[in-house]
Order: sequence, then structure tokens, then C-alpha cells
Amino acid sequence: MSVTIFTRSEVSMHCCEDDCWIVVGNHVYDITKFVDIHPGGPEILLEFAGGDATDAFESVGHSMCARMMLTKFKIGSLPEDERPDFVQAEYISHAKISIPLAH
Repeated sequence: MSVTIFTRSEVSMHCCEDDCWIVVGNHVYDITKFVDIHPGGPEILLEFAGGDATDAFESVGHSMCARMMLTKFKIGSLPEDERPDFVQAEYISHAKISIPLAH
């Protein structure tokens, strides 16, 4: 299965409540259907509509459940030459894990 590639310029055209795309890491998400039900309210998502929300998403320390939810909205990826210079695993290590671990 091939991955659809979207440039940052293409993402920037989807910048309103009824057409809301964001970038998190190397991936592009169409979160239009999620904006109005976001637990933190739509305002924070709309602040990053059409742009890169990576730092904001990661600084909150979203749970693994929230990260899994985000994957449902993935529509593509950034081209290699527009990807940020970071390792996604660095951010994942900061995620809040709420799964009890067996001893």
C-alpha cells in the first residue's frame, strides 16, 4: 500500500474548522471530524490548523490511547525533504502510559 504524500503547502490550505489538517511528526492528519469533540476544546486544534502541531501535541504528554486515536485520522505523510529533524521515538518516550504493568 503506498503512502499519500502531502507537502506543507498543501496542508496549509486546510486551515479552518470544517477542513482541518495538521502535521504531527512526519505525518498528516485530517482532524476535521475531531475538532468539535477534542477534550481540550476546538480552539487549541484550530490554532494549529493547516500547520505543524508536533511540539504542542508532544508537550502535553498525551497518553498512548490519545496517540492511538490520532492514528485513525492519518491521511498521509510529509515528503522526505520536509520532515523535521527529530526522531519520533524521542517523543513517544515522553507519552503518559496508563496501562498497568504486570510484575
